[in-house]
Amino acid sequence: MSEKLDMFFNRLTKVYKHLGKQAARQGISCYRVYDHDLPEFPFCIEFYGERLYLAEYRRRHGMDEDQHDEWLYTCLPVISTVLGVPVDEIYWRQRERKAGRQGQYTRQSEEGEFFTVPEGGLSFLVNLTDYLDTGLFLDHRLTRARVREEAAGKDVLNLFAYTGSFSVYAAAGGARSVTTVDLSKTYLGWAERNMQLNGLQDPRRTYIHADVKQYLGTLPGEAFDLVVMDPPTFSNSKRMKDFLDIQRDHVPLLNEVLRAVRPGGAVYFSTNFTRFVLDREAIAAAGVKDITRATTPFDFEGKLKRWCYLLQK
Repeated sequence: MSEKLDMFFNRLTKVYKHLGKQAARQGISCYRVYDHDLPEFPFCIEFYGERLYLAEYRRRHGMDEDQHDEWLYTCLPVISTVLGVPVDEIYWRQRERKAGRQGQYTRQSEEGEFFTVPEGGLSFLVNLTDYLDTGLFLDHRLTRARVREEAAGKDVLNLFAYTGSFSVYAAAGGARSVTTVDLSKTYLGWAERNMQLNGLQDPRRTYIHADVKQYLGTLPGEAFDLVVMDPPTFSNSKRMKDFLDIQRDHVPLLNEVLRAVRPGGAVYFSTNFTRFVLDREAIAAAGVKDITRATTPFDFEGKLKRWCYLLQK
């Protein structure tokens, strides 16, 4: 165990030295510093300002509960020492390693500990205790920046919006209107709080509690200029009329979205399904561009488990 801990110490030191410099140079305080680099230490470690989020991916480790606790408590001081964060500022979660974001809507705890972190000159509420996800998907940092750059004077639609970070970026970029749609009232409320936190609340910022698959059928044609759609890989929530399978459903979903986009408009579509295959020929877009690499942040290079596309109307 001592030898393996030394390996972990050395690996974590190396990646932190590299990524920490890049983060400091770019003024970024929320970033991923380690993601299962060594199979014996299957952690995802992310900085959120002065705090650390530590997720341990479930695996068959052959340890009983006491042995696992002992192993974990030998790892925490290593992480604390290398990254310079006190152990009591490390927030630990255990999660399944799955494609997509299943479990996103499942509350794990009731601590209700929210705090604010900066990104791109904006502020966002995160929660490292109550949910499997923190409230801010770090892998979309560059995609959010693109949306802000393109949003001025546009009507923007954010589907499967989660906590509304894309909506905040669009509003900050001068969007004429921003419509935020999600199945969860909890996350819609979170999205609205994020908007208020940045002083961007406005009657033209609307929040719609709906199943996206059903909601799209209610939209008039050519109502939006810019759409963001970042759906889960699979969802069978009881609040939905039908389950969502993004490989099966992406063509009708995207064609419905494109119907609601004005000529010259654009759709940012992403998915975390690693085996995803886009059916380009069946999508009624004037152009489709794979922008996965172009939207991959420095802290996810070589490890990003998602696809991102730009569709032009």
